[in-house]
Amino acid sequence: MPIRPRYRRVSALQRQFFNREELLATYDEELHGIADRLRILNVVGVGGIGKSRLLQELRNRTPDTCRTARLDLQLPTLRQQEDALAVLRMEFGAQGVKFDRFDIAYAVLWQRVHPQLQMDRKNTPFAEDSEVLSKILDDAMGLPVFGTAAGLVRLTGRAMANRQRRQRIEADPTLQELDNLSNAELGHAVSYLFAEEMRQSAEERPYVLFVDAYEAMVPTPLPGGRSYGSDAWLRDLLGQLHGGLTVLASREPLPWAAYDKEWETVIRKTRIDGLPMPARLDLLAQAGITENPKQRMIAEASAGVPFYLHLAVDTHAQNPARTAADAGTAEEIVQRFLQHVAPDEVRILELLSVARTFDLGMFRAIGRSFDLPANLLTWESLTAYSFAYPLPQGWYRLHQLMIVALQHHLSPSVKRHVHSVVRQYWEGLADRMETGSGDSGVARSSPLREAVYHGLHAEDISPEQIQKHADRAVVMSGRQARDGMIKDIRDFLASPPATPYALPGIRDAADCLDAESRLELGDASAVIAMTPALDMPVRSVVSARLALAGANARRIAGESSHAASIFERVWAEHAGEARASAGLCVADIRMWQGDFAGAFALAEEVHGICAPHERVTRGDLKRLMHLGHRFLMDFTRAADLLAEAEEEYQAVGAVVGLANIRTNRAELLAFTDPGAAVAEAGAALDVQRDLGAQHELGKVYTAMAIAQLRLGQLDRAEVSFRNANTALDQAGYRSGRARADMFRAFLLLRRGERQATQRLLHHAAREFEACQVYPSLVLAIHSAAERTGLATPELVAAAGRARPLLRPLGTLEDLNRRTDEVLSMMLDEVAS
Repeated sequence: MPIRPRYRRVSALQRQFFNREELLATYDEELHGIADRLRILNVVGVGGIGKSRLLQELRNRTPDTCRTARLDLQLPTLRQQEDALAVLRMEFGAQGVKFDRFDIAYAVLWQRVHPQLQMDRKNTPFAEDSEVLSKILDDAMGLPVFGTAAGLVRLTGRAMANRQRRQRIEADPTLQELDNLSNAELGHAVSYLFAEEMRQSAEERPYVLFVDAYEAMVPTPLPGGRSYGSDAWLRDLLGQLHGGLTVLASREPLPWAAYDKEWETVIRKTRIDGLPMPARLDLLAQAGITENPKQRMIAEASAGVPFYLHLAVDTHAQNPARTAADAGTAEEIVQRFLQHVAPDEVRILELLSVARTFDLGMFRAIGRSFDLPANLLTWESLTAYSFAYPLPQGWYRLHQLMIVALQHHLSPSVKRHVHSVVRQYWEGLADRMETGSGDSGVARSSPLREAVYHGLHAEDISPEQIQKHADRAVVMSGRQARDGMIKDIRDFLASPPATPYALPGIRDAADCLDAESRLELGDASAVIAMTPALDMPVRSVVSARLALAGANARRIAGESSHAASIFERVWAEHAGEARASAGLCVADIRMWQGDFAGAFALAEEVHGICAPHERVTRGDLKRLMHLGHRFLMDFTRAADLLAEAEEEYQAVGAVVGLANIRTNRAELLAFTDPGAAVAEAGAALDVQRDLGAQHELGKVYTAMAIAQLRLGQLDRAEVSFRNANTALDQAGYRSGRARADMFRAFLLLRRGERQATQRLLHHAAREFEACQVYPSLVLAIHSAAERTGLATPELVAAAGRARPLLRPLGTLEDLNRRTDEVLSMMLDEVAS
């Protein structure tokens, strides 16, 4: 039976957004054929044209015979697959859709990501709303439940009374394969099962999914329409939603045919242009502009764009006797408005248009610099206009169309001066935020990013100053501000100024920030691609740090000798502010190659040349020595140094440094207190996920797996090792993966898989040698193989090559004794 849309009365003011007859007809047509095939209605329109409110009206128009849900991509959390699916599951579930198979698959994914947690009503997603999960947990009567697919399906057989639903779960081929899938494959399977549940529900009642603000997920598509893969999960999901209609709003038409030509047969595009004439006239009439000739002229000049209509209303409010009725174009509407504003107010509006956001303090700073009125009365007058959009806590931004109109009257030299004034204001605000003096009302990531943006356009900021601002921003708020700076610099370089500004140095600064940011994410391959040649001069701070970033990427990728040569060259040739970082890197590589004595001596030397304010570098040095003592199995001294490093980071609120402390504490506790290690690792995962640091996530999962192995939680340890491998492989962290494999061999030994244990120990030792790192661990592998009867000539030879490379603190005999104690702890637990 065809679906008939329902109608409701709307006010004239609402019709300014919703009276789009052609689009409504298109929507009705799509509703009529909703069950025929996969369909996406792409509603396209410029920002501010009313797409969001239009989607809401379409949802209100949808008949009750359809289920509906909305996904608002303006919310950052809903741009992530897991969170978006959870929201959609709850919204459609409340309308009667049964998600038995999806709930089980989602629980398996959740358990993979959180192997340290028990499945219970408090922790498990949808436990209160999912009939199948609630019955499983009730049937378990408080006993531990671990979320493998096989285990949950087996428990369903006992807990689910409905025979048909139980058989559908037990016979589902996708559920039977979940435990064998990688994390990425499991994510695809979860999307597939969501789509399958929706497809089956559509047989009794079709559905419409509304997706708003696609451009928030993909702000800058690549040439050819591709989008860095940030929307891959959304394309994957929507491409499987048969039996329903998706209505997706975006500023530009969906470019998905660049991936697959078949999208052209699925996506139907409809563009929202200006408001129709009756809606324009209604809006003007409600605002008091009732004379027909005036209404008609303004309505035509506005081209139906709400911004210009509201500006005409503002003009009428200023001078009812003379509106913008004689304006023939949208630009003339702006000019008519400005004619009715006091000249000083127009001038300060022009100057304020240079700032991306502003508050009363910035308004006053600009007014003082240009000798313009900056009193509270003028401020309240300016911020009352419709084009001044209020933001939280007293901040504002101007409408983009008004910014373009206002800046048209500013000369290049005046623009540069305003940018310089605004830069100084943001830098002062950053200083106050660092000292904790007052609430600025902006995120901690904003001031220094804005200072760099305005410094670029003022053409008075140097590459070294950009680097310093980025360092401060990372300490204050993590990677977010630095990544924003990179985007701003790239945009600036795409349309450089006509004046001879230091563009090569600015470009190097952007490359350096980009490389360091990707390095923190563990994306070694990307950094290597960005730094193909590392033989450039390293005298400047920017060039030295870029070289260090490239070398560190090569160290992660296993090219230790190449990395060491670059570290040594920067340490020898650079005399500036990056010298301490270079010394830290040299000490770091020496330690991992076995020269603990030399590394510690150099670390102490570098610590001595650090200025008191270089708290992050001092913390990094303490943390490096902590790692050295931990690898030498001196856990007491390692704990002391970790506390000293944490104190340095806390003194300046170093976000990344403190996150890495959580990782290292979990790694240490895995050997000293496995129960506490699991809890600490769980907290570290939350922190490192926020930062997106794949190599750190791999290290945390490794620590969790070691602790779970020691606690006898073999299934959980297996999942943690799998997660560690996924993260470490994604980061290209070759030696980190080998270290995880070394400990995973003890899990295989616990399960009686002796040949697999031997193969994995061999593999780990070979990887350590190939990467030229961890000779102490090669010796530990040999000792473990001897104690378990798995020694081979290859391992004996590897130990013989590793022994001369070691220069531990103290004697080799002391190190051997501590290593034997740790192996006894691990292997005795394996044997128990």
